[in-house]
Amino acid sequence: MDSTQSDNKKAWEENTVKPITDRFPERREQFETRSGIPIDRLYMPAMPDPAYDEKLGFPGQFPFTRGVQPTMYRGRFWTMRQYAGFGTAVESNARYKFLLEQGQTGLSVAFDLPTQIGYDSDDPMALGEVGKVGVSIPSLEDMAVLLDGIPLDKVSISMTINAPAAILLAMVIAVAKRQGVPMNKLRGTIQNDILKEYIARGTYIFPPKPSMRLITDVFDFCSREIPRWNTISVSGYHIREAGSTAVQEIAFTLANGVTYVQAAIDAGLDVDQFAQQISFFFNSHNNFLEEIAKFRAARRLWAKIMRYWFAAKDPNSWKLRFHTQTAGSTLTAQQPENNVVRVALQAMAAVLGGTQSLHTNSRDEALALPTEEAAQIALRTQQIIAHESGVADTIDPLAGSYHIERLTDELEERATQYLDAISEMGGMLTAIESGYVQQEIQEAAYRFQQDLDAQREIVVGVNQFTQTEELRIDTLKLDPAIEAAQRQRLAELRARRDNGRVAQLRSQLATAAQSDENLMPLFITCVENDMTLGEICHTLREVWGEYKPGFEM
Repeated sequence: MDSTQSDNKKAWEENTVKPITDRFPERREQFETRSGIPIDRLYMPAMPDPAYDEKLGFPGQFPFTRGVQPTMYRGRFWTMRQYAGFGTAVESNARYKFLLEQGQTGLSVAFDLPTQIGYDSDDPMALGEVGKVGVSIPSLEDMAVLLDGIPLDKVSISMTINAPAAILLAMVIAVAKRQGVPMNKLRGTIQNDILKEYIARGTYIFPPKPSMRLITDVFDFCSREIPRWNTISVSGYHIREAGSTAVQEIAFTLANGVTYVQAAIDAGLDVDQFAQQISFFFNSHNNFLEEIAKFRAARRLWAKIMRYWFAAKDPNSWKLRFHTQTAGSTLTAQQPENNVVRVALQAMAAVLGGTQSLHTNSRDEALALPTEEAAQIALRTQQIIAHESGVADTIDPLAGSYHIERLTDELEERATQYLDAISEMGGMLTAIESGYVQQEIQEAAYRFQQDLDAQREIVVGVNQFTQTEELRIDTLKLDPAIEAAQRQRLAELRARRDNGRVAQLRSQLATAAQSDENLMPLFITCVENDMTLGEICHTLREVWGEYKPGFEM
């Protein structure tokens, strides 16, 4: 290390690291291997490297290639946030408490399909889907049961919800008020990423313009009232699950992020007012080294976008903070025990790539929702990586690898080419409307399937190393009576609430939806008066209409 880099490191330790460690000491006074070899916080090139500051820099400093926190996992481990939700709020609440008892450090809520697209459990559109792929939450009463016994000022809540995200957030706020927890103490995330629904997932409700208005309303409200809440989790996960490459995952995710930032600025918000509450959500796939490089490249590219494109002045606005989930699309119904190994590799890649929180999929998810046993093994996978592997004891341990650094540079360069192409088209909304993004993903997915069929790509147990087998693991089976019980709960709720007040609020909401008024305070009032999710969304449908694929956005 030359004298300049040595001086820069000393300055980083004094000005960036020390203020953090004075407040939040590292996990140990001394890190060392089992052989007693000391482990430094950070390793740098032994020889002078003129590109080091530009391409890598220091953790917690621009361009954040090496991590967004100065001490990374030496200070604290990533949030272990297992994604869970099924059946009723009672059943899901029991699963959350089980996982917290097992050492999980944050909740991640999966909602059923009717909830995701704004229908109550007793709506004809919900028939046969209630509680199937997540928990059914049509009312504040259900949300209160879901979060019963969970201290909202201490446990971070993440919710995978998009089109009606603002309404579910309003329910969490209302439950917190009942617990005596002020809004400014809440910590968590709503996914709230509608663009990827148009691209890859399909759980949209409204056309893009009002959908974007809901998102910027959340940005504005939370920047003032809930500063510790992540107002959006811009999701590459579902883009990757739809068949994209790692390059496309970076590019299309960041392009969506650019669109949200611009929409908020156009709505009159200052970029430094809301940017620190933007988070991201990435997939961790099977190509171990490419995935590690992907996370590093995405961090560096977003830092440049925020600093130079949007002229954000606060360094905290430049940070790409992200949650990772292991790749559901890689799990196989054949030889499902092999999925434990896949998930462990993917989780390790996320940790080596510097994730802030992590969900590990369960071995049985190609067959059904996870059993309690399978979810526990998935959580133990994270705990073993954290406590037994040693990879969390130094920051960005693969930095300087010729292969990792070349992959990081190449991924950033190729993602930038996509971003430039999308910009030339007029932005991401135009690129989605034209079908460009969807076509790129479809072609990537088709190429992979061709490679799989030709055995140029091998999936163990699927196109090689197969065997005749009987299913030997138990799977979760949901009680079909759940749906009838949920319908009954809603009928009882509607019978005892003040329906005159609900009718008044529906009229007020319809008027507000046609104005520029921030809808978040009204959503909170609506749910506190037992207006259901479906009633709120139907009221908005009557004003805004519904998005239909193939029609102009």
